[in-house]
Amino acid sequence: MTSLLQPMLGLALLTLFAWLLSEDRRQVSPRLILSGLALQFGFALLFFKLPHAKELFLALNQIVLAVQQATQAGTQLVFGYLGGGSAPFTTEFPQNSFVLAFQALPLILVISALSALFFYWGIMPKLVRGFAWILRRIMGTGGPLGLGAAANVFVGMTEAPLLIRPYLSAMSRSALFGLMTCGMATIAGTMMMLYAGIIGPVIPDAMGHILVASLISAPAALMIAGVMVPEQRTDIEDIPQDIPNQDHSSMDAITRGTLDAIPLWLNIIAMLIVMVALVSLVNQLLGWLPEVSGEPLSAQRILGWIMAPIVWLIGIPWSEAPTAGSLMGIKTVLNELVAYLDLAKLPAEALSERSRLIMTYALCGFANLGSLGIMIGGLGAMAPERRGEIVSMGMKSIVAGTLATLMTGAVVGMLL
Repeated sequence: MTSLLQPMLGLALLTLFAWLLSEDRRQVSPRLILSGLALQFGFALLFFKLPHAKELFLALNQIVLAVQQATQAGTQLVFGYLGGGSAPFTTEFPQNSFVLAFQALPLILVISALSALFFYWGIMPKLVRGFAWILRRIMGTGGPLGLGAAANVFVGMTEAPLLIRPYLSAMSRSALFGLMTCGMATIAGTMMMLYAGIIGPVIPDAMGHILVASLISAPAALMIAGVMVPEQRTDIEDIPQDIPNQDHSSMDAITRGTLDAIPLWLNIIAMLIVMVALVSLVNQLLGWLPEVSGEPLSAQRILGWIMAPIVWLIGIPWSEAPTAGSLMGIKTVLNELVAYLDLAKLPAEALSERSRLIMTYALCGFANLGSLGIMIGGLGAMAPERRGEIVSMGMKSIVAGTLATLMTGAVVGMLL
């Protein structure tokens, strides 16, 4: 019973916190809150309680393994033993042979190419439009926002707005904030398989959980955004009928998708180097301070203390809350990739299986400071006349996106 009441309290308090931050509390729509919660539980029940959901998860993981093996064939050819091939010498410590930049991150290139190909073939637009239709009917979300929110489940925070670029300048402030929050609360399809590959050894059926996390967080993001920045307009736009396609052939789509992913691959490598280095510097400075409970202070420990009460609210036992809180803090200050890497490295006794699964969902979003710069740059270029408004809502979108993924974690905690 405690495991059920705890995340229920968390859902209520997270919603209350969003309401307290609202720009106009009297305009908050009860329908939006109720429908948002209903959709979250509906998606979660669909994937957790249906008899064939396990088979779906296993099928998704088989797809992940196939794409990973295909990617490894390419990395071995290009990078040799650095890319996972056989070493031309005897390795005394094979457990240290994994090279993240050359073995895991190239998966982004392959997924980006496949994503562009599926868009060209018309598969991805049908999935996106179907999800947009659901949001429109249940939550009353305007067509462009519904389409943008749906696209965020499958593509990144800068790619999704491209589908509704002609509508950005005319969208209401609430709809624009909803689009930003959806970008912060979900992850791109190019990253899903990467994260699933990272946490796969410690989270069974990892790809299924990562996909479901992004699905559940979309209505959560729309709900939180609508509470924090309520809709003032009464006219609801229709779903755009035409999704622009800039490719002329399947090979053109593959080529463009691959080339578009190269800057992302390099940016991730650069940001990882810098962010981990900065954390190391902070920890070295904190090491000069007196020890606490027999251990030196570190950024991870401090973040764990700050976020511990918050992750407790979503269903994490108090004994595990500092560890889980540290993951949540790292995700917010640095990024979710570093948090997932740390989750995969935790000793078995650090978090229970249930807590690991809850945190898999709570960490699954782009809400961090680095993503804010990407979002401002991308949306600002698409709608330059609204750059000031986008910048002014930037930090608020990080808070909203974090609240949305925490709610997703709480919903999952109630079902486990």
